[in-house]
Amino acid sequence: MQTTRSEISNFKTGPSDPHLWVDKYADYLYGFALVRINSQELARDLVQETFLAALEKYRAFEGRSTEKTWLTAILKNKIVDVYRSKGSGFAKKGSMLESENMDHDFFDQEDGHWNNQHRPAAFGIEQVDALENKEFQKILKACMDKLPSIWLSVFTMKHIDDESTEMICQSLKLSSSNFWVIIHRAKVNLRSCLQKNWI
Repeated sequence: MQTTRSEISNFKTGPSDPHLWVDKYADYLYGFALVRINSQELARDLVQETFLAALEKYRAFEGRSTEKTWLTAILKNKIVDVYRSKGSGFAKKGSMLESENMDHDFFDQEDGHWNNQHRPAAFGIEQVDALENKEFQKILKACMDKLPSIWLSVFTMKHIDDESTEMICQSLKLSSSNFWVIIHRAKVNLRSCLQKNWI
């Protein structure tokens, strides 16, 4: 669904000018969504939905935050809805059992320590600008893409958006124990993937 200039022209009053939203914020919002969703089409759709939702709530905007912050908050809620819809089946018993069984590959059953073949190795990214390294970023993104959608959602909310555990559990309807299982599995899998593809 496209936001048209004629739709925006119906909303001329208020502390901000919706006519400028697309020019001022579309690229930023698209980049914000793309990092968290990893689908160009879905990211574009979410930005469009964000503008439409903002138009609907336009008269209620009190200017307590900047326009950019307000639009980003609307987009974040839409992203959480996507996460929630992708991860709705996680808490099923079969999913938990499958997830718990994955530890056998990485950890010793007796003492809980890393198995030798999966023991963490140095990443080789100790230089100061390592995270700005485009090759590393590309491999990290590819590794994140391999995570199950709910794991990616939880990892992104926790480590990219810096959301609280409580907020993530509430938003995605997860128990605290499910959250910790997911975040642990996501980190283990990312480490394994990075060791195989980066080192």
